[in-house]
Formats: sequence, structure tokens, C-alpha cells
Amino acid sequence: MTTAHDSDSWTAAVRRRLDLGRLLPLGGAADGTWLAERAAAAELRGAAAAVPGTVLGAVRLSPADPGTVEKSLVPPPPSALPPGQLRIEAEFGERFTDMTDAPLPVVADRLRAVLFACATKRLGLRIAEIDLRVTALLDPAAEPSAEAAGAAGPVQPAGPAGPFELWAATPEGEPALTAASVPGVACLTRTLGNAVTGSPGHVRIELATAAGHRPLEVARVVRKRVAARVPGGPSVGVLITAVNVTP
Repeated sequence: MTTAHDSDSWTAAVRRRLDLGRLLPLGGAADGTWLAERAAAAELRGAAAAVPGTVLGAVRLSPADPGTVEKSLVPPPPSALPPGQLRIEAEFGERFTDMTDAPLPVVADRLRAVLFACATKRLGLRIAEIDLRVTALLDPAAEPSAEAAGAAGPVQPAGPAGPFELWAATPEGEPALTAASVPGVACLTRTLGNAVTGSPGHVRIELATAAGHRPLEVARVVRKRVAARVPGGPSVGVLITAVNVTP
């Protein structure tokens, strides 16, 4: 029999999963790491703030060519995208302060370069193309909303709808304690369920990375250390639900 409490818990779990957005592959097929689209969008929005007068709106990441995706060498999280190159689709608004401002194509090129650098160098995503669409010419006197503008530098998690709740988990057991001790791990998280889930020969770790650390590099160390410490040397997958988190 399903109780009202069970129903509420199930609904909350589904909502948390949907809030993550797509689970994006970091690195290549051998890296066994995925990043929540929500976290990637927050970082891209923060990076876009470096382009003067530009306000990034909706952001979506998807496979650049579904026909050329790769097979992950470790079991992926449920409904995760397979490894491969991605496409960024984003909307943005631009403020014009005077007639000497750069033309929109120039602004778009600047924004595209900033987003590409953030996605590839800071996060570790493989980006094939970036499609930008201008949706508004904004009043120079208007202040951008917190949801549209995002924030640069170390921040608490933020998504398309603003700050979101980080479901931190207390490390319990060898895999969790090992993962939590890796430099750059802000905390373990439990958005999809337990912070550590296992199946025969495989362990998945869910975590958030700290400010100043590249998520893909942190995940690589986590995978190596957990595989070495857990009996049987299982394959290890990592799901990163938030980045740039200040502990």
C-alpha cells in the first residue's frame, strides 16, 4: 500500500531528478563521469557575465550528432547522455549604451568564445558547436535579474531558476569516505538517491565539486582512489550535481 508520505517522497525525488536537467558526459568514453546540465548552465551563465552588457538567458546542451556518440566504458547513471560531442544552444539579451557599441555579430562571437572556454577548459565538456540567438535588446538602465545574469566567481549552486537546494550527504562506508577525502570534493550529494550506489562490479559516486577545482580532474582522482580502495577493484562512475561550491 502506498501512503501519502510515500507519494510525497516519490514526487520530491522525481522533482529533484528533473531539476538536474540532462546528465552530460564529461571527458571521453573512459572517463566515466557525468555533469548535471543545471550545474553546467549555471557556470556558463556566470562566465557570460564577463561579456559587457550581455545577459545569458535559456541554455540547453544536447548531443551535437546523435549518430556519432560513443559507448561508455562504465555503466552510466539512469538516462544519462552517452559520451560524445555536445552542442550548446543559448539565448541572450544585449544592452546598448551608445552608438559605438560593437555590432551584434561581434558580441555574439565574443560570447561564443567565452562559453566555449568555460565549457571545455573549466568544466571538461566536449563542445562541437555553439548556437546563439538574440532574444532582446535591453534597456541600458535596467539591472539584470539574478536568474538571468548569474554570478561570477565562487558561488552557491544556482540553476536556470536561481539558487537550488544542494542535497548534501554524510559519507558512510569506504567508497564514500574515500571520495569525500579527495581534494576538490565539496561534499557528497544524494539527488538521485544515496551518495554511493553499487551493482556487481560497479560503484557510482554522486558529489559536488569545490570552487577553484576542475570537475573532470576531481572526478578522475575520485574514480582512481575509490577503485583502489574497494575490494575487487570495481569500475567507478561519478555524477557531479553541482560545481564551484563554497563548502
